[in-house]
Amino acid sequence: QVQLVESGGGLVQAGASLGLSCAASGRTSSGYVTGWFRQAPGKEREFVAAIRWSGGTTIYAGSVKGRFTISRDNAENTVYLQMNSLQPEDTAVYYCAADPRRRWFLSFQETNYDYWGQGTQVTVSS
Repeated sequence: QVQLVESGGGLVQAGASLGLSCAASGRTSSGYVTGWFRQAPGKEREFVAAIRWSGGTTIYAGSVKGRFTISRDNAENTVYLQMNSLQPEDTAVYYCAADPRRRWFLSFQETNYDYWGQGTQVTVSS
């Protein structure tokens, strides 16, 4: 079992930056792929970014590429999502998720992930 807790959400104005954290606990020693997803009101949850356990490989949704950066500190069991140039359409509940089977080729699919955090709200005002 892996437990995930997101933090760092809040209310910001368009153009601002915000950093999210995803702290993991439990059976983390074997490594896992971590993904960030988001769900806006009335919409389905969508992929944002993912990172391999090694941290050397990342993938982003087209809508956030160049503005968001995913990174991880395995010593701290924490994955980060730095969000810059935020826009109102980035408003959503952001979730992190872990895939202990490390199926990188499926990292953009939410069904690939076994463990999810509770989510943190990000609201961007215009």
